Amino acid sequence: MTNGWRGRLGGARERARGRSDRGPTGLSLLPWLLMGLGALSHLVGGEAPNPWIGGLGLLAFNSLYIAVVFRAFHPCAREAPLTWVLLGALGALTFALAIGYGREWLLFFPLLGLAVGAVVRRGRLLMRIAVPLVVAAGLVTFWRDGWDSFGIVYGTFISVMVTATILALDETVRQLRATREELARTAVEKERLRFSRDLHDLLGHTLSVIVVKSEVVRRLAPRDLDAALDQVRDIESVGRQALTEIREAVTGYREGSLATELDRARDALTSAGIEPVVRRSGPLLAPHTEALLGWVVRESATNAVRHSGASRCVIALDGGPDRVRLTVTDDGRGPAAGPGEPGSGLRGLRERVAAAGGTLDSGPAPRGGFQVTAELPAETSDPHQGEPTP
Repeated sequence: MTNGWRGRLGGARERARGRSDRGPTGLSLLPWLLMGLGALSHLVGGEAPNPWIGGLGLLAFNSLYIAVVFRAFHPCAREAPLTWVLLGALGALTFALAIGYGREWLLFFPLLGLAVGAVVRRGRLLMRIAVPLVVAAGLVTFWRDGWDSFGIVYGTFISVMVTATILALDETVRQLRATREELARTAVEKERLRFSRDLHDLLGHTLSVIVVKSEVVRRLAPRDLDAALDQVRDIESVGRQALTEIREAVTGYREGSLATELDRARDALTSAGIEPVVRRSGPLLAPHTEALLGWVVRESATNAVRHSGASRCVIALDGGPDRVRLTVTDDGRGPAAGPGEPGSGLRGLRERVAAAGGTLDSGPAPRGGFQVTAELPAETSDPHQGEPTP
């Protein structure tokens, strides 16, 4: 029952949020049509000349006003030429009725200002329309009603500017909210991608090592129990280390060590019956460069163990003042996906290396076998912070 109430309350909140996100609509400006009741009273009281013409003008004004304000709240319709034609017709009709009847009919100027503010909203065009409109309305109202009509002129100016300002701010706020939500979705996607890559690389390597060592245990157990137990202890150590690394990957704080990854690759290759050859030269590297190259070593060694069927694997690291180059070459057949179709691990590494300003290539080695080559600037940026590492 509690979960049911929570679900209903959550649904109510979502519906309320959806209603608030929609913002104002054309209905928001319809109550202002009550300002036209004075003109209607003028007609009904028999004080207006040509009441049929006035009645048709009142009907036409209301129709045009409703059409304009409803189109003003749809971005595509607001920009359409028809909206400007209707707004122009509304303006011409407003001036005609004000000049012809005066008195209560002058209140149509603030209504025209509402329609103009809803359509134009911002920019220099707003001032180019608002200022001439207020000046012209002032001339007509002073001619028809003298200084007593100053409030109508002021109301016309305020209706244009306040309506335009409020609607422009509302539009800006909704755009900012949409941008914030998009940024939040992008951040979630990036974190999900980071986690999936880390998990793939961690588990792929660890499970490959466990499988290889388990096969060694199966072969050694019948004839050398002590050696088999040593391999079992290695399996236990690898599993514990994997649990630690997965926890660190989940929290986003894992930073690999190239030396550690080289040692693990050497151990995994040896357990799989592949001779490891590690060559390293050059100066010390930045931590994030080492961490990224460690992922390359891990993925390449895992592929060699799982797919290559190789007998020898050479890992060479050459560092210079500007760039560092890592090559992992085996004499096997390469990943099952083929040289033109890298697996998900190599694809993820290629994206990571490219984000750090480097390149990663994989394919047949010049003398046979398979080769992975990664080149990075000597200084890379932290993928989580975006700042260069000295």
